[in-house]
Amino acid sequence: MIGRLKGKLLSKQPPELLVDVQGVGYELEAPMSTFYQLPAAGEEVVLYTHMVVREDAQLLYGFYSVAERKLFRNLIRINGVGPKLGLTILSGISAQDFARAVQENDAAVLTGLPGVGKKTAERLIVELRDKLGEEFTPVAEESGDSAAASMPQQSSPVSDAVSALTALGYKPQEASRMVRAVEVKGLDTESIIRTALQGAANNTSKAGSS
Repeated sequence: MIGRLKGKLLSKQPPELLVDVQGVGYELEAPMSTFYQLPAAGEEVVLYTHMVVREDAQLLYGFYSVAERKLFRNLIRINGVGPKLGLTILSGISAQDFARAVQENDAAVLTGLPGVGKKTAERLIVELRDKLGEEFTPVAEESGDSAAASMPQQSSPVSDAVSALTALGYKPQEASRMVRAVEVKGLDTESIIRTALQGAANNTSKAGSS
C-alpha cells in the first residue's frame, strides 16, 4: 500500500492531482479541503494517501493531513458511503466542522452536503460519534492561507469550477447556479469553488434555522 507521497506537484485540476516522485508520476484524487492547502504547481508537496484496489482499477486518494485521511477512511467503511461521496463530504466541510456536527447530532449540516440524505446523515452520526478524536480539533496549520496559491489556467476558472463541483457530486445545473452566485472577478478556480461551497453551506444553514 502507498501511504505517503513526497514530490513535485506537476498539476492540480480539481479533483485530480499529478505528483512526480523521483520520475514517476502519481495520479491522485483529492478533496477541496486538500486543494486549499496545496502549493503552486512546480513546488514540493507531501500528501498522505489511501489506495483503493478494484478489479478494473487502482485508485489513489491524497490528503493534506492525517486527520483528513482518517476521516475519509472512517467514511468509506460506512454502508452506502464510497470514495466518491467521501471526497464530496470532505470538499464541502472541514474535518473539524464535520466532527462537530456529528458530536452535536447536527444532521441539518450534514444533509446540506451533496449526496447526503437524512438517513445517511443519521447513519454518519451514529457510526462515527465515538470514532472522531482529538486529531479533529482545529489547529493553526489549517488557516487556509494557501488557498490563494496560483495554478496554471488552461481554461476558464469559471468552467473549471463548474466541472470540479460536478465531479464532486453536484448536478451540473446546481454547480452552475452556485458559481453564478459568486463574484468571480479576480478569483482563481480554487477560490471560486471555496466561495461557492461556503455560499451553499450558508444557504443550507439559513434554511435549517427558518
